[in-house]
Amino acid sequence: MPAQPTTALMRKAYQRWAPVYDIVYDKLTEPAARAAVAAVEACGPRILEVGVGTGLSLGYYAPASAVHGIDLSEDMLKRAGEKVATRGLRQVKSLQVMDATHLSFPDGSFDAVTAQFLITLVPNPEAALDEMVRVLRPGGEIVLVNHFGQESGMLAGAERMAAPLCAAIGWSSDFKASRIERWARPHGLEVIPPKPVFPAGFFKILRMRKPG
Repeated sequence: MPAQPTTALMRKAYQRWAPVYDIVYDKLTEPAARAAVAAVEACGPRILEVGVGTGLSLGYYAPASAVHGIDLSEDMLKRAGEKVATRGLRQVKSLQVMDATHLSFPDGSFDAVTAQFLITLVPNPEAALDEMVRVLRPGGEIVLVNHFGQESGMLAGAERMAAPLCAAIGWSSDFKASRIERWARPHGLEVIPPKPVFPAGFFKILRMRKPG
């Protein structure tokens, strides 16, 4: 399995990606991002988006929501801030440079936490999930949307062949949903089975409910 990138390398990578990120990912990720937004809004208005990036999903939230976005990259957040200002996205309450493994919010601050197309890229995904569940209220949900590799079968073989292409655009087929589920069990979270979304189930939404 390839080594996970360090935080410093991720910052440099996002600095290079920031100018072209929207062009590459906007239409490809929109259906999955909208589905994730709908899932978190069903939990309540107080929402944290971890790895908000250039803010592609910020316009999908309803005006009644209170969304806080964090990202490791200042370059990405600058572009997200421009979207908030030009589109008048009043539902966005703050955008902050922050490490997903060291969130500065108090315990139980949010009704839902979402991370879109992020968790397989974090150098220590379990540490990031620890922080997400800490800032989540009892009964709230963590909603992940990502490409997760197949555990076995013909598709798993095809994914291994396509691994270099996936890596080039920032996704890894080596990361399985079962890794998230193993983390969730000792935390007592209820794991809702992953739901395939566009395109052709390549992305999946994985929801985890905190005991209430």
